Amino acid sequence: MAVIPRAAGLLALALTSSGLLAAPVRAAEGPDRIAAVVERVVRPLLAAHGVPGMAVAVTVGGRSAVFNYGVASKASNAPVTDATLFEIGSVSKTFTATLAAHAQALGKLSLDDRPGRYLPELRGSPIDAASLLNLGTYTAGGLPLQFPGAVTSDAKMLAYLKQWKPSAAPGSQRRYSNPSLGLFGHATARAMSGSFAELMEGEVLSKLGLRHSYIRVPQREMGNYAWGYGHADRPMRVRPGVFAAETYGVKATAADLIRFVEANIRPETLEGPLRRAVEATHIGYFKVGGMVQGLGWEQYPYPVALDKLLAGNSTAMIWEANAATRLAPPQPLAGLTLFNKTGSTNGFGAYVAFVPEKRIGIVMLANRNIPIPARITAAYAVIEQLAAETAR
Repeated sequence: MAVIPRAAGLLALALTSSGLLAAPVRAAEGPDRIAAVVERVVRPLLAAHGVPGMAVAVTVGGRSAVFNYGVASKASNAPVTDATLFEIGSVSKTFTATLAAHAQALGKLSLDDRPGRYLPELRGSPIDAASLLNLGTYTAGGLPLQFPGAVTSDAKMLAYLKQWKPSAAPGSQRRYSNPSLGLFGHATARAMSGSFAELMEGEVLSKLGLRHSYIRVPQREMGNYAWGYGHADRPMRVRPGVFAAETYGVKATAADLIRFVEANIRPETLEGPLRRAVEATHIGYFKVGGMVQGLGWEQYPYPVALDKLLAGNSTAMIWEANAATRLAPPQPLAGLTLFNKTGSTNGFGAYVAFVPEKRIGIVMLANRNIPIPARITAAYAVIEQLAAETAR
């Protein structure tokens, strides 16, 4: 990964945890313009939401930079560094989608398969009327955002899914759901005859060259694992749970996530099945309002107005069922496309967006669950500056 040089001036200044802008953005060189806009949008974001620490990574034209702010732990005052691991929440779903697409590229499964093929306990139940594609696009018929609190084991998960009753026909509505995407990942692991965590780390993270991304953070990395902070400022980290690994289980550095973004921007740099897997996650399957739902990623024609991007990531899109229209045939969006995904755990907030045709992208990772509109508004300002750089 090429890195924008951390030269003197605004770029070096923005990489520190304190300091003021030394010149207007218009007067700066390319890398300094980017650093300046990151600084300009991140500082107010941190202050407004009491964010202890954040890492922002950007890529433009194959060159990347990471900007670190604040602390990874309020107790120790350890600073956020390039090695800091953040919980990325539901951005993990894009990795789960990549693993499933990788399994399809290897001939281990088809997105048209029913979950009962891999979980015989579900054969003949209503959930088995949905396909793996429906599960991976939240269109299985109305699975809820979360499992009920009583679902605390795989056995209870299967019992819940066996008795679940759909509220809509598969493919007619999108209802964002951790159980839906989680079952998608769980069935993928069954198809590949392994544990989900081992397959994710061995078949996706490792093969993408993501050396500091984990489902299971090793002991040697625990000192780099940031603490998240909730409403009462109590330090917290994600807890184990049913489908936690599949839906919100990845912990990663900003540098690794921007490498993942660069792999999505130029999948032709990857080999064989992995290239086909990444490309498969860019196919659109269902139109939902102004957004197109693919596997993991949500897509918009670019340029996209901020209000449309906010609408596609609104509480209504997270909590409510929305009419979905299947694209026939499934296809990537024509023309320029912005891909994005938000992610949250109780103590962390993440956002990733990129435009492959312009070779630009951004990763924002924070150890507080910043409101999604605030994250997206800040990232949008940076993306627009990156787009301006490609037009120069």
